[in-house]
Amino acid sequence: MTDQYTADEMMTVAAARQLRDGTACFVGIGLPSTAANLARATHAPNLVLIYESGCLGAKPDRLPLSIGDGVLADTADAVVSVPEVFNYWLQPGRIDVGFLGAAQLDRYGNINTTVIGGDYTDPKVRLPGAGGAPEIAASCGEVVVIVRQNLRTFTERVDFVTSLGYGTGPGDRQRLGLRGGGPRIVITDLGILEPHPDTCALTLTHLHPGVTVEQARAATGWDLAVADRPTTNEPPTTDELAVLRALEATKGTR
Repeated sequence: MTDQYTADEMMTVAAARQLRDGTACFVGIGLPSTAANLARATHAPNLVLIYESGCLGAKPDRLPLSIGDGVLADTADAVVSVPEVFNYWLQPGRIDVGFLGAAQLDRYGNINTTVIGGDYTDPKVRLPGAGGAPEIAASCGEVVVIVRQNLRTFTERVDFVTSLGYGTGPGDRQRLGLRGGGPRIVITDLGILEPHPDTCALTLTHLHPGVTVEQARAATGWDLAVADRPTTNEPPTTDELAVLRALEATKGTR
C-alpha cells in the first residue's frame, strides 16, 4: 500500500515522472532540482543534469542549495564556462528539456519571475529575476514547469513576461524565431495542465488523487479549460516517497 503523502510530494513525483532516461535536462534550483534529482535516483539513472553554473552531467548526492553549490562541480562530468553553457549547449538546441518554476504563470504558459504589481520601476515586490530562464524557455526542445496552483500564481496575465511560453497564442514563438518547442506540460499540486494543440491555452488534463475539477478551477485566475475526462494520476509509490524523503533530508547538509 502507498504511504500517506503531501500535495507537494505528489507534485514532485508527478514532475519527476515526466523526465525520460538518457535525455539532457537544464535544471532550475528549487522544486525543479528536487524533481530532476528524484528522477535520476529512480527511473532515469542516465538523465543528464545541466546547471546554469556550467556543470554538465552533475550527480549530486544531496540537493544543491544553489547553482553554485560545490557538490554540482564535484560530481559533474565536465565544468564549463557560463557563456559556453548558453552559447554552445543551450542556444543551438542541444538540450532536450528545460525544467522551470514560476512566481506567476498565465493561460499561455508565460512565466514571471521578475516583478509583482505596479510597473517594472516601482513594483510591489521585486523577485530574484530571470537568470537563465528566458534562454531555457526559448531554446530547449521542450519545457516542463512545476509550480503550486493558486490565484496568486495562476493569473489571467503575468505582470511581467520573464520567460515566454506561447505569448498570446499560436504562432507567437515562430514569429519571434524561437528554436525551442515551449511548455509541454505544467505540473502543480492539484494536477497537470497541457497546451491545447489548436489554441495553446493550458488545459487541465490530469488530476491528482482526491482533487476535483472545481478545486482546480477555483485556484486559477482565468476560465480554466478542462479535458472531457481528466485522468487521475497514480499516487506516489512507496519507493518514490522513500527516495524523495531521503533527498529532502539532505537539504542544508555538507
